[in-house]
Amino acid sequence: MKKNIGTIDRVIRFIAGAGLIAWALLGGPVWAWIGVVPLLTALIRFCPAYILFGCSTCGKG
Repeated sequence: MKKNIGTIDRVIRFIAGAGLIAWALLGGPVWAWIGVVPLLTALIRFCPAYILFGCSTCGKG
């Protein structure tokens, strides 16, 4: 898998995912577990949806 998530995108995904999971753990709605998706994509630096839309937030480096 070629990386397609840049640094800023990765940080935002990590914070959003961790926040949603924390909310779920603290008694939030069940749908807050969707935070697992952005957290995992931040950790592996790959987003399958970006392939479908033909975009990337990585630099041209």
